[in-house]
Amino acid sequence: MNAKNLTKLADTLKTLKTETPYNYVVPDLWNCFDYPKDAMIQTRSGELMVNPYDFYRYLVDEVFIKKTRKGFDPHIAISQNNKRRDRGDWVKKSFMYSTMIRTSSAWDHDRSGELEINNLYNLKETGTFIKMLALLPLLKKMDIDTLYLLPISKHSTKIKKGDFGSPYAVTNFTELDPNLKDPITEDKMTIDEEFAALVEACHLLDIRVVIDIIPRTNAIDNDLIAKHPDWFYWVKADEAYETPRVAGIEDGTYPELEPLEVAFKDKMIQKHLSLFDEDPMTKDLALWNKVKRSKNILEAVKNHYNLTIAPAFSDYINDLQPPWTDVTFFRLYLDHPKATRGFLKNPDKQAPYILYDTIKSNLYPGDKPNMPLWETLANIIPTYQKRFGIDGARIDMGHALPKPLLDMIIKKAKAIDPDFAFIAEELNPKYADIAESFGYNMIIGNGFMMSPRVFTGHAKEYYQESIKLPIPTFACSETHDTPRIASRFGKERLATTLTVLNMFMPNGVPFLNAGQEVYEVQPMNLGLDATEADRYHLPEDDPYYNKLALFDKVALHYMHERRWNIPDILEHVSKIRKRYLTQMHNPKHVIALETDNPAFIGYGFYKTSKKQKGNMLIVLANLNPDHDYSWHLDIGKLRHKANNTAMEGKLLFSTHEFPRAFTQFVNNHVLDIHLGPGEVKIIEI
Repeated sequence: MNAKNLTKLADTLKTLKTETPYNYVVPDLWNCFDYPKDAMIQTRSGELMVNPYDFYRYLVDEVFIKKTRKGFDPHIAISQNNKRRDRGDWVKKSFMYSTMIRTSSAWDHDRSGELEINNLYNLKETGTFIKMLALLPLLKKMDIDTLYLLPISKHSTKIKKGDFGSPYAVTNFTELDPNLKDPITEDKMTIDEEFAALVEACHLLDIRVVIDIIPRTNAIDNDLIAKHPDWFYWVKADEAYETPRVAGIEDGTYPELEPLEVAFKDKMIQKHLSLFDEDPMTKDLALWNKVKRSKNILEAVKNHYNLTIAPAFSDYINDLQPPWTDVTFFRLYLDHPKATRGFLKNPDKQAPYILYDTIKSNLYPGDKPNMPLWETLANIIPTYQKRFGIDGARIDMGHALPKPLLDMIIKKAKAIDPDFAFIAEELNPKYADIAESFGYNMIIGNGFMMSPRVFTGHAKEYYQESIKLPIPTFACSETHDTPRIASRFGKERLATTLTVLNMFMPNGVPFLNAGQEVYEVQPMNLGLDATEADRYHLPEDDPYYNKLALFDKVALHYMHERRWNIPDILEHVSKIRKRYLTQMHNPKHVIALETDNPAFIGYGFYKTSKKQKGNMLIVLANLNPDHDYSWHLDIGKLRHKANNTAMEGKLLFSTHEFPRAFTQFVNNHVLDIHLGPGEVKIIEI
């Protein structure tokens, strides 16, 4: 079937093209599709000077539209085209690339020294859905098969964090972020058509699309306030509002009933509860009908009612995080939590409030669900499924949703596409079984925290414990919320080691954070395992010094001198991974190889056959970036399981040497191995 939006894009670019000589450059990494050499000029910096209309049109025509095929509709989910029924478990064997499009496809195209919303050609230099198309051939080279999009919905700029505000402060769940509209199409295409073209292009390359949705929090100026002020929490505007602290309770205490009972007796908590009031519509309906027509509803409510939306804060007692001033929580229940109702001095007179119990509505539900709100939240994903054919979603703060609401969200998506995949924002692997019981296909896990900590044994624990998990976890060393792995201990060497090792983590889904492939050091956010010092990894003269991509105008350092290293490595090792992918996700076909050195990680994957001896794949890594080691590894158990007695094999890949015959056996059960600093060896026997 035709890719109608891609076709429209190609026609639009052809129509709008001018012959103006363009000083418009793109990184050479954006040309993994053999754009004609006579149509571009390579600059001294290595960037490619192109006519943007020709460049993107050629990409659409020659890379995507030529992939259209009979019986395949790129406008619906890939699983629906394949008519497979795996209940979303396709995600287990995927290779995922996380991107915030505004940053990933940003570039200083006119070389003015800054990222401009409107450059000298009236074109946008921050990222757009159309420019993201140029990254897809690079992702395909690395064998990425799932594109995970950080929030693409319209978000608030009322309380800005940085240049743009946070993409997690959503004002409208079903409208797309207008920042991602590309002026290159002028008014000939809508932003919906441009996003649809991106999804079509991904599907034609067999890349699935997963989005981030945020049903637990929302912007303090959310569009829903005008129609449903009773879905929100309100506080007195003329009194100071801050995250409450409880005397005698440790920082970061989990909100179980015992510490909650202590908290409700605390004077600061009682003061905090007194700040809340009924919503303005409930207080005075006649006045509300006038106020809601105001251009600035929040300002009008403040003036007429002395009320404002209550900002959100962490669900842990005495968390050191400041209030989340740009977002608030939805009021999921119309009554107070039944388990903590008795802790209130006067439950009947207490206005709806935000506190640890109402935030953790999964643990402390009320008796009266706010069903119209629940229906609205449960319909977010189906809206994107029907309009764009997305393949999966991660639910932000899904752990804080009531299970009946989570069931609604999953059930509605599965009714449209039974193979729609769900990713849980669960960072603790020990709760993977709970996530599975809730209907999730995988968890995020804690690789970003564990894998960089080599000598404490945390990395070894992470890589060995994954074998036992009931559902997969991200095999990752960084996310958009964490420090960059290339900025941490071991720098680029360990970054390369972990990126390769993550491709072979049992029960792991390799996860590449945009920029990781070019050794980016500047974090996107400081939300997890980070300090303020992580803001300053770039030189002071770098235009993105002290910038955070989640909030600021930032481009990735695509012209890094070793920019092709990881893409070339992944292109090679992904082919090896595919041959043993089934074994990696079957604990019966995985054996962890042991030494007492915390820097050593080793796996054996084996195939068996009744007719012939089985093959074994051995993956060995030295996570010490500064020292080499030699070991005599016992592979007797692996040989027995695989029914393999071969005394020779092949070194398929090494980060330090070329492929060669491998004959380093002491005897039939002992492998003689040397690993250089940060080396990964992949051997097939």
